[in-house]
Amino acid sequence: MKSKILLIVSTALILAALAMVFMFVPTDTKQGVTQRIFYFHVPVAWIAFFAFFITFMAGIVYLVKRNLFWDIVASASAEIGLLFTSLILITGSIWARPVWGEWWVWDARLTASLVLWLIYVAYFVIRAYVIDEERRARFAAVVGIIGFVDVPIVALSIQLSGSQHPSAGIFQGGVKGLMLVTLLLSIAAFTALYLLFMAVGIYIKKDERELVILKEAVKE
Repeated sequence: MKSKILLIVSTALILAALAMVFMFVPTDTKQGVTQRIFYFHVPVAWIAFFAFFITFMAGIVYLVKRNLFWDIVASASAEIGLLFTSLILITGSIWARPVWGEWWVWDARLTASLVLWLIYVAYFVIRAYVIDEERRARFAAVVGIIGFVDVPIVALSIQLSGSQHPSAGIFQGGVKGLMLVTLLLSIAAFTALYLLFMAVGIYIKKDERELVILKEAVKE
């Protein structure tokens, strides 16, 4: 029931956000229509960071309580975070091509984002190759906690290194009026989508674990 509600809400918000982006929000005077990807790129980045924060917190709770439910939460959120980080890199490259003239530059923020992506690829490599459930959960929790250190590095890379990546104009008053409303609506849409993915992901992972337990019981 919760998943159905989240599906309806996320679909409605996404459709509303798309309408705002392509029909109502004004075109940027400097970058033209290309700038509209901003309304997807920024929300995707925020949700990726939030997803890894949930993995970070769930990893800590797991190490304290050793309850495998929190490992399920951590892995489900990390999957979403990795997906959204991939979207950060893709949308960022699409935006960079007409603005910078290149698909990719070894800019501080771009490099830190790629490192973040690689960290959580390693997270899932560990999950795939460690067979024992408790050891897998423990190792993954440690990687998820340590890996989160790169999130503030990505967020602060512009201030720390003088990156040529655009700064967060939303905090500097550079995004106002209809542009701000559209951005906030897009963030709400992606947040609802994250919650939907989490609800479905946790449900599937719990069923997978119960199936593994059942198979082991049958073998015995």
